[in-house]
Amino acid sequence: MTPHYRLITLSCAALLVLAGCTQETQNRLGRTMQNWTGTDGVLEVYSGGKLMRRFMKIDKISTGTGTETGASRPYRFGYGILDANLDGKAGKEEGDKVYFEFSDYSTEYVFYASPTS
Repeated sequence: MTPHYRLITLSCAALLVLAGCTQETQNRLGRTMQNWTGTDGVLEVYSGGKLMRRFMKIDKISTGTGTETGASRPYRFGYGILDANLDGKAGKEEGDKVYFEFSDYSTEYVFYASPTS
């Protein structure tokens, strides 16, 4: 095999392995890459279509797991700066990063990379 065909074969094998992973495993791989590259994420939490909370400068959102079983739990968590006045800026008055959790089932939310980063 030439080096060109080896690269193609190796790439196809990697894609097949990734396709065989569960969604959660793919998410973990994605978060590992995200942590390595770094992000400046924003989480917006809504109620009745109205923006209620915004957390900024989030580097990742993780899925909760059971202590003994390791099974995924129906919530996500992370750390970010609470944008208390909802002005879209992480000002000095808002302080340091805080811990937050939200339910996968009942929380309307949007998580995205900060457009200002």
